[in-house]
Amino acid sequence: MNAADARDPRNPDDRPGLIPFSLDLTRDEVRRRAEVVAALGPDWDPVEVLRGEAEAYALLYSGLDAEQQRIHDELVAAGVLPGGADGGPGEGPGRAAAH
Repeated sequence: MNAADARDPRNPDDRPGLIPFSLDLTRDEVRRRAEVVAALGPDWDPVEVLRGEAEAYALLYSGLDAEQQRIHDELVAAGVLPGGADGGPGEGPGRAAAH
């Protein structure tokens, strides 16, 4: 065996310390997601959770005085706060509109 045969094919420049390294986390991610769904249990209702979230947003932003409402409206218009039709999290940055 000569020096050329001993080269690592993953390191064609034969520079010390530069060995490519990669991990495929697909299997671990699938297992993690399965564990999350199992932990949620059979009674978990995503529609009810979203409904409760919308109610919480409506309650959070209810009872604002005129100045607070003006600032809230500016933040919604700027995309800082979500601004669904009900004031809830249904629409806004990164959120798809509920239909």
